[in-house]
Amino acid sequence: MPCTPVPTPSAPPVAGPYSPAVRAGDWLVLAGQVGIDKASGGIVGGVEAQARQVLANIAAVLGDCGASMTDVAKTTVFIADMAEFPAVNEVYAEAFGDHRPARSTVAVAGLPGGARVEIEAWAYVGS
Repeated sequence: MPCTPVPTPSAPPVAGPYSPAVRAGDWLVLAGQVGIDKASGGIVGGVEAQARQVLANIAAVLGDCGASMTDVAKTTVFIADMAEFPAVNEVYAEAFGDHRPARSTVAVAGLPGGARVEIEAWAYVGS
């Protein structure tokens, strides 16, 4: 099964040699998104604002790929401070509504650019 990068003009620029999204058969695999505002190129304010931006970036990348948040089957949330998890969880629940993808949450020592939260996602786009 070939893995093909998908054009994602709505995504913030990447910080390394990777693609924001790759199509692998019936799956879209999204690279981790941090709270970068595409217009300014900078990471937005506190953890709640970052979580909102992360999820907006994920929705934008999915849209570029012809998918939506309801296609997401699995996410992994990386968070710099588990004390901030309740705020991230609230924003996450708002973004997904009644859709409840499988999820793992991992506390990490640091994230790119001093981000507080990063989320990666797998979306099923097959029949």
